[in-house]
Amino acid sequence: MSHLFRSLMFVPAHNERLLNSASRSDADVLILDIEDSVQPVSNKIIARNNIVKYIGDHIFLNRPIYPRINDRESGELLKDIYALTIPGVSGFMYPKSTKGEDIYFIGKLLETVEYEKGFPIGTFKIIPLIETAGAIVNLKDICTACSRVVAVAFGCEDYVTDLRGDHDEKGESIFMARSLISACARACNIYPIDTVHIKVHDLEDLEKNLILSKKLGFEGMLVLNPKELPLVHRYFSPTQEEVEWAKEMLALASDSVSEGKGVAVKGDKFIGPPMVKMANNILMKQQLIKEKVQ
Repeated sequence: MSHLFRSLMFVPAHNERLLNSASRSDADVLILDIEDSVQPVSNKIIARNNIVKYIGDHIFLNRPIYPRINDRESGELLKDIYALTIPGVSGFMYPKSTKGEDIYFIGKLLETVEYEKGFPIGTFKIIPLIETAGAIVNLKDICTACSRVVAVAFGCEDYVTDLRGDHDEKGESIFMARSLISACARACNIYPIDTVHIKVHDLEDLEKNLILSKKLGFEGMLVLNPKELPLVHRYFSPTQEEVEWAKEMLALASDSVSEGKGVAVKGDKFIGPPMVKMANNILMKQQLIKEKVQ
């Protein structure tokens, strides 16, 4: 993990007031939007220019930046990528990912632009956005189509519309998709990012979603409003108890190895490779959080 993926906040890139607000926020990653929230086309030009200007003026202070670009059918994709393959952009969120071929295409396009501009091949990463029933069926292909893919995110509203389902209060209609996205991403060694919480002013409901999201194994969540960030960060950060458990587990594992045991029980603690891996993951995330605060 090169940077934190607890919160990925959408910001319409044509709106300077919201860009300025985002620059003061605590979001781990900024998704500077050039796609659905940016209309008409004239605003997409403004959005691209704003991103270049704000990054050039160091307004985002080394924050990971992933513009959400337009899809292959839009007529805007090449303009987005050519304008925004610049230092300070970490990668791109690609919307409406329906099959692995979409991501392979974007990867090759980025490779061509990187070569032309003199960037090392592989500089710019990709986060596919899963928004359709077809994308759920093709999840593994999408996650493995290109080595640039670092995470995969869920867009629930477009998914439910495509499914012709009902976005119910309990979230039953999106439970299967959330579970599959998290499991597939983890199986492919990339980060699963949960869907936005559309009722941005209902923090009680957000917390209910975060509890489930963490249980399902998500690394973080897409965010629409800065007021959601404290809760999102609380649930996707290790607790003090988890950090203490991780330190104890690694110490006990070290003792176990010195005694020539691969799996052991110390007191009431079972020690084995899965626990050691979990402990290392917890402490690695905690270290990234410390580095961000500093």
